[in-house]
Amino acid sequence: MAGGAELGLARMLRADAPWRASVLLPPVPAEDGAFAGLPASIPIHRIGVAQPHGASGASAMSAFSLGVRLVAQAVATRRHPSFRQADLIVANSTRAAAYGALAAFGSRKRFLVHLHDITDRETLGGFGLRMMTRIVLPRADGVIANSQATLASAEPYLRPDAVREVIAGASGLTGAARGAREPGPLRVGMLARIDPWKGQLLLLEAFAQAFPGGDEILEFAGGAPFGHADFAVELRDRARALGIADRVHLLGHVEDVDRLLRRWDVGVQASLRAEPLGFNVLEYLDAGLATVVAAEGGPVEWVRDGVNGLVVAPRDVGALAAALRRLGADAGLRSRLGDAARSTPGLATDHVVAQQHAAAYLRVIAQRR
Repeated sequence: MAGGAELGLARMLRADAPWRASVLLPPVPAEDGAFAGLPASIPIHRIGVAQPHGASGASAMSAFSLGVRLVAQAVATRRHPSFRQADLIVANSTRAAAYGALAAFGSRKRFLVHLHDITDRETLGGFGLRMMTRIVLPRADGVIANSQATLASAEPYLRPDAVREVIAGASGLTGAARGAREPGPLRVGMLARIDPWKGQLLLLEAFAQAFPGGDEILEFAGGAPFGHADFAVELRDRARALGIADRVHLLGHVEDVDRLLRRWDVGVQASLRAEPLGFNVLEYLDAGLATVVAAEGGPVEWVRDGVNGLVVAPRDVGALAAALRRLGADAGLRSRLGDAARSTPGLATDHVVAQQHAAAYLRVIAQRR
């Protein structure tokens, strides 16, 4: 299943991106859904060897296997005609950054990395952190980070002359009015893949504390990739144990996100570690939801407590429950925060984000010259 990095790139390419792109992908169709429907002028090439998920927790043996795969992918990338013809090599994910940096070594190609993850051991794992800090970032001629928090984590490893930009990324915002909220009971939602670190269990516990009875509804929208189907089962079992199973819905992957958000009153980001950005936060704000975020990482660069959302202590069930109770009891507060959310400075359509990226790409190309 495609992650946020692949989805963000695909959105930019569909939004009339002002550059000519060739997309080089490993020969595994996991991202085909993300890149389906791209303009015919954008070629997609499947090259190299499969790059399985799960590198962040790699054992010594699997790290060796991963290293071999990265080298093989780097060789395939270096030999591809698109590499030779490119003005700029752009790595769009942490894995692509590893083999992209290897491919770019010894060449005169400019190399830019999209930073979607915090540069630390918890996020990248030991092997991934070593690759990023010893090979990728020192080689990068430029980086585009999705938040100031993400850039700060990478800063110690960048060359002084590397171009640095912070651009949130394409999150599917169109600038169009979402329409009136659909009628019904109070609905609290989280839009994120089903993954323990995304905080679904934390939100479930907080919802149970905030609304032990009543008709309030909690919805989780997102698939369960990367081997997390068992976690979805755990969430359902815990909802039953808490006596709220009839009011907790796991929707799976949702195609019509606009319609989904029109049903919700409150959108929650409650990740268990610092979230680099969180496309879901931008979507909540753009949809005019009362937005609740954890007080760390990229989301607090967008949400001001009591102004356009509520900010709560991270990993704190009680604090999140209190915020939900407060919003549930005060429709006026929800309305005020939602109105301010739509006017959050910096929210940009995918086309504008693509233009911002193009300007950063040109800066890297010019800087090297």
